[in-house]
Amino acid sequence: MNYLKQKIFGAVKDDLGDIETALEENLTPYVELVHQTASHILFSGGKRLRPLLMVLSARLCGYTGNYDKTFSTIFEYLHAATLLHDDLVDGAKLRRGKPVAHSIWGSPVAVLVGDFLLSRSLSIGTETGRLKIIKVIAETTENMSQGEIHQLTRKGNIDLSESEYLEIIRRKTAVLIEGACRTGALIADAATEEEAGLSAYGFNLGMAFQMADDLLDYTSDTGSLGKEIGADLKEGKLTLPVIRSLKAATPEDRTWIETILANKDFSLRGFEKLRDMLDAYGGLDYTRNKAIKYVSDAKAAISVFARSETKEILLNIADYALERDA
Repeated sequence: MNYLKQKIFGAVKDDLGDIETALEENLTPYVELVHQTASHILFSGGKRLRPLLMVLSARLCGYTGNYDKTFSTIFEYLHAATLLHDDLVDGAKLRRGKPVAHSIWGSPVAVLVGDFLLSRSLSIGTETGRLKIIKVIAETTENMSQGEIHQLTRKGNIDLSESEYLEIIRRKTAVLIEGACRTGALIADAATEEEAGLSAYGFNLGMAFQMADDLLDYTSDTGSLGKEIGADLKEGKLTLPVIRSLKAATPEDRTWIETILANKDFSLRGFEKLRDMLDAYGGLDYTRNKAIKYVSDAKAAISVFARSETKEILLNIADYALERDA
């Protein structure tokens, strides 16, 4: 795992440095409070996966221009905006190991700075001069908003189905990664089949990425994860490990699981017992196997491209999405 991480980040070190510079240079608020709040979420240790995927996708399609790093900020600003809003909606306390923005500057500021970042991403999108890219950004934002609302309306409901869960994470997570990869192809004037291949790669990678996150809520620790362990449960979110285990559990164990799901103040011992049940009833393995299939589909989607260093990085990122520990 460490070798794969070092291999990826060693290969993209210069790109990540350029992306970091572009994120600072293109933020450009005139109110200092906006800069402080946005910087708190933007420069707190994010992996820069989405802008990096846009840059790599463009390069894979032969892009030779000078604006890929600037355009890539669209997707990190969008991502940061959703995190500001999500943390507020979910009542979260930690993000990347730090206090959430609304606990420092208040809810109104967190909402408005999130709005600023959404608008900033669209403004940068207009600089591409391409209506198709602006449409991708707008549709991505619509989907993410509706995914969050869908999840919000189903919080605490133990009858959430697997198909509903998949639709929620498609909108919440996968569409943004898909949009980043597709935009990379668009700025490079890629062929239709290349655009489709990278879009499919991004979609499947996003699905695997979210499932891996859902597994980490039960298999990681607060220090590695950067947020409270069991945060999904405390926020009333049913994820695939729980959905699958509820389906397989005995009536007695199902009743116990439902009881702990209803109790937002569950103990560490209770959480550990739940984790053991998810393991025993196959919820963790089932989720991991589903994620493995999405990783495989992501890698297959870019088979249209010839072998290259950039393609190899994208293949490694697909594997890393599942194997990471945070």
